[in-house]
Amino acid sequence: MSASFLHGIETIVKTSGAVAINTVKTAVIFLVGTAPVHETKPADTTDEEWYAQVVNQPLLITKEEDASKYFGEVTAGYTIPSALAAIFDHGSGPVIVVNVFDPATHLTDTTPDVTKVLADDIIGEVDAGGNRSGLQIIKNLYALYGFSGKIILCPSYCEQATVMAEMLSLAELHRCMALIDAQAGLSVTQAITARGTGNLLNTSSYRAILCYPRAKIDNALEPLSQRLAGVMAATDNALGYWYSPSNQTIQGITGMERPLSFGMSDENSDLNLLNAAGFLSIYNNYGSGYKVWGNRSAAFPTQTDPKVFIPVIRTSDVIAESIEYYVMKYLDKPINIAIDGVISDVNAFLRTLVGRGALIDGKCYFDKAQNSATEMAAGHLVFTYEMMPPTPAERITFNQVINIDLLNSLLTTNI
Repeated sequence: MSASFLHGIETIVKTSGAVAINTVKTAVIFLVGTAPVHETKPADTTDEEWYAQVVNQPLLITKEEDASKYFGEVTAGYTIPSALAAIFDHGSGPVIVVNVFDPATHLTDTTPDVTKVLADDIIGEVDAGGNRSGLQIIKNLYALYGFSGKIILCPSYCEQATVMAEMLSLAELHRCMALIDAQAGLSVTQAITARGTGNLLNTSSYRAILCYPRAKIDNALEPLSQRLAGVMAATDNALGYWYSPSNQTIQGITGMERPLSFGMSDENSDLNLLNAAGFLSIYNNYGSGYKVWGNRSAAFPTQTDPKVFIPVIRTSDVIAESIEYYVMKYLDKPINIAIDGVISDVNAFLRTLVGRGALIDGKCYFDKAQNSATEMAAGHLVFTYEMMPPTPAERITFNQVINIDLLNSLLTTNI
């Protein structure tokens, strides 16, 4: 008998069919740096009110007008306006921006002075009231926007060891990629040497993307990382996160810090040596324009598994995070319902990704060997899913055969 009494007629509406797993956003750049916010303050706003909005506050920027409104124009010494210009040259967004420059405290005498910003300001902290600053704000983003940054960008400041270390730590924690520039002025040999023991770029992190050399805008140099961030976001939006940024056009630049040699089959060319050392670089050849060149993270050459390919680890991240958020709906449900639901829904999701081209194949299953009665009685279920993202076609080899038997065709023709 029903728990409630009714003398009449009722209709109960039920929804049937699978609910799609939503894919997490990938083309989201988390940019931390400095901007001349004392010059962008509206006339009808006090300094205190304005700085409360634009200092150590995450601002979601999706269009160039907002970039100028909050962070101003490209200005020497400040990193955010230049980075946003580089990103929007690729039509990319969204960008979550944190400006750490505080004109009220970063002063020389009474004049705002951006050189007073230190690595610790970029790294940030959590104060006694629980308020986060700098890079630590990434931990607030999902609660604020329903998505987080997947590309961490700190132009110029990333060249400091402590900032780089924090970027990589947070990238590991939040499943994102950290873009790291080699220092300006390095030769190819010096850049490769910087990967060695005791040097700044001595990392084998799957999360680090190393950028060399600087890009040139007219006669000025800028970090390649901010252009790469724009290329990655634009590629995600146009093609998919399973595509490599390599061989994609870099917009808005007029040159590079130094010419780099390249031969399509030359293993000793500058570009090949840089790629072999785990750098992404700039390719420029006759009639080609400027393109990103390189598929692998700083994990290479120490590691050689498929995760060294940037699109492979990013695809892996997308799948893991998308499934985790979706499967929240099965937490605390009866385990028999959870088992059936997870297997069915995750496999449907993986099939969808195969159809899109994001996966070669994939499957999810409940392995009885990993799920003892004791563990299930404690409410613990273990699922396994296998999947394989497509690796980029980085090397293509032709076997050319000089076959004299083909001369026989002349014997069958009238000469």
